[in-house]
Amino acid sequence: MSKQTFVEKIFGAPTGSIVFKRPDIILSHDNTASISRTFQKMGGEKVANPDQLLIVLDHNAPPTNAKLANDYQYIRGLVKEMGISKFHDAGKGICHQIMADYAKPGMVIVGSDSHTCTAGAFNAFAAGIDRTETAGLWKQGETWFRVPESIKITLSGKLQKGVYAKDLSLWIIGMIGSSGGDYKSIEYHGEGVKTLNISQRMTIANLASEMGAKNAVFPSDDVLDEYYCSHMEGIWADEGASYSREIKINLDEIFPVVAAPHQVDNVKAVSEVLGTKINHAMVGTCTNGRLEDLQEAAKVLKGKSLPEDMIMLIVPASREIYKQALRDGLAEIFVESGAHLLASSCGPCLGTGQGIPADNVNVISTANRNFKGRMGNKEANVYLASPATVAHSALAGEIVDPRGIVSHDKYPYSIEKSDTIEINKEEDRYSGGIWNYSDTNNLNTDQMFAGNLTYAVLSSEPEKIMPHLFKGFDESFSERVSENDVIIAGANFGCGSSREHPAVGLAHAGVKAVICKSVNRIFYRSSVNQGLPIIILPEAVEAYKQGDKVEVDLEKGTVNISGKEFKFSPLPEKLMNIFRSKGLVNYIKAYA
Repeated sequence: MSKQTFVEKIFGAPTGSIVFKRPDIILSHDNTASISRTFQKMGGEKVANPDQLLIVLDHNAPPTNAKLANDYQYIRGLVKEMGISKFHDAGKGICHQIMADYAKPGMVIVGSDSHTCTAGAFNAFAAGIDRTETAGLWKQGETWFRVPESIKITLSGKLQKGVYAKDLSLWIIGMIGSSGGDYKSIEYHGEGVKTLNISQRMTIANLASEMGAKNAVFPSDDVLDEYYCSHMEGIWADEGASYSREIKINLDEIFPVVAAPHQVDNVKAVSEVLGTKINHAMVGTCTNGRLEDLQEAAKVLKGKSLPEDMIMLIVPASREIYKQALRDGLAEIFVESGAHLLASSCGPCLGTGQGIPADNVNVISTANRNFKGRMGNKEANVYLASPATVAHSALAGEIVDPRGIVSHDKYPYSIEKSDTIEINKEEDRYSGGIWNYSDTNNLNTDQMFAGNLTYAVLSSEPEKIMPHLFKGFDESFSERVSENDVIIAGANFGCGSSREHPAVGLAHAGVKAVICKSVNRIFYRSSVNQGLPIIILPEAVEAYKQGDKVEVDLEKGTVNISGKEFKFSPLPEKLMNIFRSKGLVNYIKAYA
């Protein structure tokens, strides 16, 4: 038998295979209300297996308007009606932190949130999916997986003082790029792994989504046994398994870094941005809201006061962490320093809660994304960093080195980075039914459909999505897009959250296909589920010139651009049936 990677063992199939499997846990959060309505459209009445479901109200906790409050009430009623036992109401914590109480080695976990990959810290396969696919799982209990290629990252050494898991995560993202892990499984190996505790592993696994990866996973080892206070049998790759890429990193050589605006892979040494003025700071979220993160921030702030013009938010990842912060005196330190201690919620990260930054303000945050508008204002600039770097910088009113030194570090990797171009109103990218975005990379879901609208408009309401579609990118798109239009786009199309609204809107508009250089994994699945074909053909994108005629034949697997033919591999028959049915909802109604 050939040597297998972690995912090949989990799915019992070689890389590239399409397999169907029943997940151990199906996670959803505030989007459960939307999932329920899609479930009903599929003809669903009772959930196939209520024990699979874990529901956490966290993204808008506590609710910031009446509609959200009503959604919460609806979900509470649904949970009782369906007999769902794994339910955590608003304020209990952020779903990925709550998952730490449920995830076990060898599990298969999916969730309607892109950072579901956090649970890979527990030797589980954990990946994000969209709302429609989640609804399908409620009805059928299983879904399809493509067994991904794997990247092996071998760690040696130990992180030095003033250097943290966040620095390592950003270091890797900057090294391989925000699309460098597209549809890959990231495995962490080596002696350096033993030096990382579970909190640090959660931070690293969490940020796998920001490199485009399907999942990230750590071994079941003594560190995990200590966390569980018992020995846990896990699953791990065979020695000598085959990988698409292998990377070696000496933790001794890592130094403090930041992700500068407006892409997570725009990584620079802290020393390269020293002195950048800061007026807004945040420590928390699913990435860095654990107790040790709060302890690091409290160490810096103890006995000191923040500048008068500084807004600093502290967001514990769960109520239990919040309570421990109270018991340990951390909360008092934060309040005395002038910081705002908020309820456990995703809102500040997403831009749907408290703490939205002002125009032209520089923010330093421990969150996971720094796209334009991510925190609720596209005129703000967001830097991502470790809790210690954030706290020191907030106190100083400018970016400083958490080690208390002035160094001359220079981040050693340089990849081609390009912010998504914002199309001017005067600029016409539409010709002959083709939208020409071939020069764009990293067109993200926040630009396709603003994050602060995620819960104001349900993904099951496509007609309400349409007026907002692509508004953060091309103002003219939503008014002019027509049935059978084709979109030509660059690399990493649809990166960002698991928000399915853009795919729903594009499918509702009748877009025939998106042809791109590469696509974010979750967006690809969302598009399949909505009956929107995504064709990865970089050579076709390169060949296209505005005004060219484009013809797409899904059955034959061809794209014709002004007489020149490009071929792609047709999808498996089961997935083609989803397209023929105009989406997963209709497919399940017809075939389930």
